[in-house]
Amino acid sequence: MTFLWPDMLWLLLAVPVLVAAYLYVLRRQKKLAVRYASLAMVKEAMDTRQSLRRHLPPLLFLLAIVTMIFAMARPAAIVTLPSHHETIILAIDVSGSMRAEDVKPNRLVAAQTAAKSFVREQPRSVRIGVVSFAGTAALVQPPTDNREDIIAAIDRFQLQRGTAIGSGLIVALATLFPDEGLDVGEMTYGRASSRSRGRGVPIDQAGKSEKRPPKPVAPGSYNSAAIILLTDGQTTTGPDPLDAARLAADRGVRVFTVGVGTTEGEIMGFEGWRMRVRLDEDTLKTMANLTRGEYFYAGNAADLKKVYETLNARYVLEKKASEITALFSGAAAVVALAAAALSLLWFHRIL
Repeated sequence: MTFLWPDMLWLLLAVPVLVAAYLYVLRRQKKLAVRYASLAMVKEAMDTRQSLRRHLPPLLFLLAIVTMIFAMARPAAIVTLPSHHETIILAIDVSGSMRAEDVKPNRLVAAQTAAKSFVREQPRSVRIGVVSFAGTAALVQPPTDNREDIIAAIDRFQLQRGTAIGSGLIVALATLFPDEGLDVGEMTYGRASSRSRGRGVPIDQAGKSEKRPPKPVAPGSYNSAAIILLTDGQTTTGPDPLDAARLAADRGVRVFTVGVGTTEGEIMGFEGWRMRVRLDEDTLKTMANLTRGEYFYAGNAADLKKVYETLNARYVLEKKASEITALFSGAAAVVALAAAALSLLWFHRIL
């Protein structure tokens, strides 16, 4: 246990003073009792049971004072709480390769079904946003606790050309950090060339002339949000997904990647072209490792549902440091009330 205001613990030095004052008062009262009381009263005062009753209420009151001092120091401890991650962004691939039927009925439908199941099982305290990406990426549902809106956004997916996993991840990050000015075009080409379509600059150099990047934090240390990226892992355009993953790592955001499809893939035809679309696990595993997230493989619809069930269990209960001042304050109040009640019951006065 730690304390946010540890200086308040100096007040504990007053406890020995209070004990000494109490003993002093008892000694004076004892002398007065011997001097003026009758023999019967002296014998009653010397009764052990009466002595315990006499000292118990003040002892409880002293305990209440000590507990209140600890509460004033604002204690914090590692506790298990629900909904550790307050916001979850689902970034889902809607590229043409998601038509592949190596996952029945096809990759996209299986992904939609599992995603909707995941959404329904989340506690209402968790806000969920949805990003879709193909050749470009877009926020199709801002983070909300309205489950009907989230599911409707997932049902509206339409397959498009291209696969820009990096763009999907950057849009997810921009949703979590709207004040940082993250932009897919800028990250891909640089601020000037995003307008002129000229030669690009490295992703870590983009936008430095106007906005300084935030100070990097430890990967996985941002506990208020997480990103779940579901794709077949074959990037064909847009920013490098590993560069985008490093942006997430610098902000402490965990990225949980879900590979849908099979490593053997399937041969697909489109407008006279034929190509094999297969799962790129290596990229997804590297993205997860960079951000201290985790990679899950979903080779079929049943596996995909298990992946989301695993993620759901991960998010429902997690341990974190939390202030427990209210717990100490409540305990102090209960002990003080108990001291007052016993004093009234036994001596018809409050302490």
